Amino acid sequence: MNHYYWNDWYLGWGWFLWFGVFFLIFSAFGNWGYTYRAHQKYESQPQKGALDILNERYARGEINREELGQMKTEIAKK
Repeated sequence: MNHYYWNDWYLGWGWFLWFGVFFLIFSAFGNWGYTYRAHQKYESQPQKGALDILNERYARGEINREELGQMKTEIAKK
């Protein structure tokens, strides 16, 4: 019984296996590209710290200088 490469893989059900492999590779690259773009979108925005928020509140006039100093010392203790 002679088994030739073309008869075993490409004229039988072997093409279905290769189709599945290529589908998995393309879907993996698509998933990687989607998650890469999604993370770039959220990582590019800097996160505000507690001191930044306090300084913004002081700049808007919501708190005075004494309150700012007290809050900064409380944050520094933690």
